[in-house]
Order: sequence, then structure tokens, then C-alpha cells
Amino acid sequence: MSILNEKMCKKLDFGSFISRSIFSYKDPFLLEKQLTDDEKSIKDVAYNFSKKYLLPNVVSSFRNEKFDKNIMKEMGNAGLLGPTISGYGCAGVNYVSYGLIMREIERIDSGYRSCASVQSSLVMFPIYKFGSQEQKDKYLNELAKGNIIGCFGLTEPDHGSDPSGMKTNAVFKDGNYILNGSKNWITNSPIADVFIIWAKDENNDIR
Repeated sequence: MSILNEKMCKKLDFGSFISRSIFSYKDPFLLEKQLTDDEKSIKDVAYNFSKKYLLPNVVSSFRNEKFDKNIMKEMGNAGLLGPTISGYGCAGVNYVSYGLIMREIERIDSGYRSCASVQSSLVMFPIYKFGSQEQKDKYLNELAKGNIIGCFGLTEPDHGSDPSGMKTNAVFKDGNYILNGSKNWITNSPIADVFIIWAKDENNDIR
């Protein structure tokens, strides 16, 4: 290296620039450096849980087409279900933490992540946001524990996940809604206890 180039490198401090720019396949976007201590702790909890409870069973479950419902209870015991909800036995953490939890579960298997995210985002959150106080008190704590499992019924065989084309209808009669229609590809539905169902009412409004 010429003297001139050596002086330029020292002036521009290429050495520290290169050290900051070393690529890590484990963290290509340097996410770890952007997390708070709490977020890192939550990520570690989800990582350790996934490694201990999910990894040992994923291969046999896939090959035998079986799902152990107790996994949801284990997720509940670890505080991984409905984590962004405040109260009702939920952690009340931010959405970065929620994303980290889902990433660690997804690291093992997308099916497990789907179960957890449907339970948290598509079942618990709608009840928390739009449900009556009676519904919140009845369902949220049990869903957070994984004692009961929920599913979210939007997708249909003819129109996919387009609610405007939805054929399922709901008629209010004698204090209850009577549902008619069909749904397909509904995560958790074979084992679900609670069903959040999309339908159109008598006025063709989406409910």
C-alpha cells in the first residue's frame, strides 16, 4: 500500500467501517442491536420455549399428521398467547416483542406459528377490541392460558379471503344468529372451542 493510500485509509478510518459492516447470517439486519433489554429477554424466552417444547416433537407430529393440543397450554404458561393484550392474564408487551415471539416459533415450524398467531391476533384481539365485557371475561383468560383454542373463519371455497364475495350468511332469530355457509382452510378449526366467523346479515352487511 502506498504512503498516500495508507494516510487516506487512516483518515477515513476504513478499519472501523469494515468491522461495523461484517455480515452475520444469524442477524443480517443487525436487529439484535436495535432491541431493548426487555425485548431481548422476551425473545430469549420464546427461543428457549421453542427449543424445549416444539423442536423435539415437530418431525414426528408432521410425519404422523398429529397436533398435540397441550402445546397451546405450554405456550400459555410461557405467556406467549395474546401478548399485546393488557389484562386477562396477558403480558401487555409491544408489537416488536410480539413479532419476536412469532419469529422464534416460526423458526421451528410455520404450523405452530400459525396456531399461536391465529389465537393471539385473530381470535383474542377481536374479542378484546370489539367484544362485550361478558365475552372478554368469559374467553380471554382461558384463551391466554391455552385451555381453549380459537379459530378465525373468513376464507371460503368460492371466494377465498375476499369478504365482499362471501356467501356465508347470518340471520338473527330468537336472540341468536343462525349461520349458514361453508369455510375452508381455517387454521385451528379441527381442534377449536371458539369460532370467530365472518358472515353477511340480512342487509348483506359484513358482520
